[in-house]
Order: sequence, then structure tokens, then C-alpha cells
Amino acid sequence: MDIGPLSNLKNLNQERIVLIVAVLIFVTASVALPGFLSAPNLIAIVRSISVLGILALGMSVVIIGRGIDLSMVAIMAMSVAWYLQLLGNGVPDHTALLLVLAGVLAIGLLNGFLVAYADVPAIFVTLASGSFVFGYVRSQLISSDAVPVPEGHWVALLGGLRFASIPVEVYLFALLSGAMFLFLRYTKWGRYVYYAGDNPIAARNIGIPVRPMLVLRYVLAALISFVAGLLTAASLHSINTRVVNSNLLYDIVLVAVIGGIGLSGGKGGVRNVLVGAALIGIMLNAMTIIDIPLLYQNLIKSTILLFAIIVDGVLNPRDEQTAQQGDI
Repeated sequence: MDIGPLSNLKNLNQERIVLIVAVLIFVTASVALPGFLSAPNLIAIVRSISVLGILALGMSVVIIGRGIDLSMVAIMAMSVAWYLQLLGNGVPDHTALLLVLAGVLAIGLLNGFLVAYADVPAIFVTLASGSFVFGYVRSQLISSDAVPVPEGHWVALLGGLRFASIPVEVYLFALLSGAMFLFLRYTKWGRYVYYAGDNPIAARNIGIPVRPMLVLRYVLAALISFVAGLLTAASLHSINTRVVNSNLLYDIVLVAVIGGIGLSGGKGGVRNVLVGAALIGIMLNAMTIIDIPLLYQNLIKSTILLFAIIVDGVLNPRDEQTAQQGDI
């Protein structure tokens, strides 16, 4: 029996609904808010979501494989703060970069090892490692909350780069999005992420290296966090470690979940991140133009995140294996 409009509603998944909402908000803001449609403001919207989108790419590859990484913001801020502190102390650039990269890789490997081989729930592992990274770096390795970029350093020069009046971080976001898309869709290990996220026991039974692949996801998330931190420092000419205590982590999860990446694993991709980032960027820009206080902006974002999690629970029900794993 033809049920007409109801059959069309069934074709609407979360990604398409969010895209429609983003377009509606964009059109409404373009008509109602002076200056919203100007070129500088549109560039500001894309720039504002570039770093957030890059972090969401790292979070997404973890979530697709049935995990979560709550240490990403701590790794982003503290690794770059340590790097800039080393430069300020006179350490050669290549030496400082190698030391920091080694530290970032070590945290990613530790997160992955504890989740994959010690079977500790990811939410506890990454919460603890994020707290450790923040506490250790702040107390032992850097001298202040805000660490400036040395004058004339390549990070400072990176922040001033423009191509066709568009900041370089926008291009890097596009480049990393393309690289992540190719990895997830066209490489063997990328497909393993989906297989393990959809059914880890079946994936292990057919010979997929589930544990090494899980470690790889957390290493990728850590490296992506470091890149996002460098872009943040390039834009602001400093890094403020207090961002660890901000709402940035929730914004990262919000972009991933509201875009349609299922918390139950095995679903979603780069396109979902782009849709989620677009909605959040347009919405935050419109609220800023309207001059909605930050307190109420956070309230609106938290309400949207709660709603997105409820929708995700309906569209992507948790199965018995997900509940037993307890990663999310």
C-alpha cells in the first residue's frame, strides 16, 4: 500500500534533516541579519569551524569504531603549549617538534593500548589521560597558562597566510577532510574501522586485527589534535591552556553526533562532520550577530546536543555488544 508522504519521511535520515535545518537558518539569517551574507562574515563562519571541524574528524574516526576520546582538547592545547615553551627556551625547532610529536604519539598509543589490550572503557581511559596531560604539562613543562608564538616563527607566519582572501586553516580543513574520506572509504584499515564498529566480535572472528586498528584510531586522534592546536596558535599567535576547561570538547562531540555519526559505531563519515560543522558554524555566527549572551549560547548548544543524542538513540539503537563494551 502506498503511504505517500510517510514514505518520503522515511527517506529523511539525521544527516539530511540537519542539512535542511542548516539551509533554513542560513536563508533566514541572510534575510533578517544585516551583514550576515557579506563575504567577510561568510569567511569568518568557515574559519570559525575549521579547527572545530578538524577536531571533529579525529573524534569521528574514534566514534565510528565504537569509542570516544575525551583527551583531544588536552592534547591539542598542552602539546602545542609545550612546543612553544621549548622554542622560547631556545631549543632548536626540529628538536622541539620531534620531542612533542613523540609525546603526542605516546599518549595516543597509551590510550589505544589501555582500551584495546587492557579492556578499560574508553571514556575512563581518555578522561584520565586528558587530566594527566593537562596537570603534568602545566605543572612541570610550561611556566604560564598562555604561551606565545615566537616572533617570526613559521607558526606565526602560517596564521597570516591567505589564498584568495581565505585563511589557510580553511584549506587545511578541506585537505584533512579529503584525506580522512579517502582513508575511511578506500583503504583496508579504514574499512576495518567500520567493520569493528558495526560488530567487533564478528570482525575479530574473520581475522580483522581489531586491537591494532583500535590503537591506530587513538593515535590518529592525537595527531589530529596536535595539528588543530598548531592552527589555533597560528591564528591567535599564542595558545591558552585554559581552553582545556572550556566547552570545546562538548562542541566537538556535538558536531560529530548532530551530523549523524552514530554513537553505536559503524555509521557515519566525513560528510556527517561537514554537515554538523556547517550547522553549528551558521548557528553560532547568527547568535553572535544577534548578541545572545555566551551563557545562553551554551544552553542552546547543550540542548541541541542532548536532543541529538536522543535522536541517535532512536535511529541507531545500542545493541548488546555495545552495551557490554561500555565505551560510550
